[in-house]
Amino acid sequence: MKLTEIQDLIKFVARAGVTEVEIEQKEFKLTIKSEMPKGRGKKDEAMVQTIQVPAAMPQAMVAAAPVAAPPPAAPAAPAAPAADEASNLIEIKSPMIGTFYRRPSPDKDVFCEVGDVLKPGDTVCVVEAMKLFNEIESEVSGKIVKILVDDNSPVEFDQPLYLVDPS
Repeated sequence: MKLTEIQDLIKFVARAGVTEVEIEQKEFKLTIKSEMPKGRGKKDEAMVQTIQVPAAMPQAMVAAAPVAAPPPAAPAAPAAPAADEASNLIEIKSPMIGTFYRRPSPDKDVFCEVGDVLKPGDTVCVVEAMKLFNEIESEVSGKIVKILVDDNSPVEFDQPLYLVDPS
């Protein structure tokens, strides 16, 4: 990884609000931890980053996956009735942090819409992480009931992207 790529990742982690990201490859391990100040200050204030990298750094780029995410902002109690109604629905989740895109490029059509029927292996979106565009494929079959993320918005590891009705 190049120094500029690490700096871009640190900035992305700060914007996304993730508390810790860990990347590990054969040749190196990279951990980025960020702590917010006690007061309600800006995100850039009192930011702490810890990076562990051996002297010989490889040039390969890696997609990041957070180790721990901040607690959810909304309480879980109001969401309980909706969960009961949608208990048969399956979530397609983001396997990494990055930017969510519904289309392969700005001039192309979206991968899928509400009402489309998916089968395992169908591409549902792209998540861009560190300038790598990762196609996310469905692991389930069923009909898309709801798209949970807006196009061109940041997503976190394990964040639900789509709701699919498997029946």
